[in-house]
Amino acid sequence: MAGPGIELIDRAEARRRHPDFDRLLQAALAAQSRARAPYSNFHVGAAVLTGSGNVVAGCNVESASYGATICAERTAVVSAVAAGEASISVCVIVTPTAEPSSPCGICRQLLAEFGPDMEIYAASSRSDGVYAARLGDLLPLAFWAKNLDAAEGEAKAGGSDR
Repeated sequence: MAGPGIELIDRAEARRRHPDFDRLLQAALAAQSRARAPYSNFHVGAAVLTGSGNVVAGCNVESASYGATICAERTAVVSAVAAGEASISVCVIVTPTAEPSSPCGICRQLLAEFGPDMEIYAASSRSDGVYAARLGDLLPLAFWAKNLDAAEGEAKAGGSDR
């Protein structure tokens, strides 16, 4: 994972950049240990920092019907929303790879619901490496609510229905 706005740093630098990094990392590591990944054996944990300062964790849960599988990031987001949280500012993801793995596309899109300035830290449970990025750098052309608003506005104005 490399590109504009995406940096490979270590945990010490991540701690320096965000005072809640350790709290989020510990929650993500704990969630990773609870992941249910009997098919891929790819155990992932995630933790989000909500607008109220709460940390909400999630893990991946696989299903034999692969489409029913849910990623750790989405589990954390859904759990935060179910707990009444309305905003998320940071997401820490932990993967079992020496080089941290990036959130998948569907997770990036769901995280985008909370804004392009969300801080993303993709960490490894096997090394000190951490990728740091803004969500907008990971998903520069996200499908936002404004896209729906624009389509609705065009439809009301008699624009194209494509």
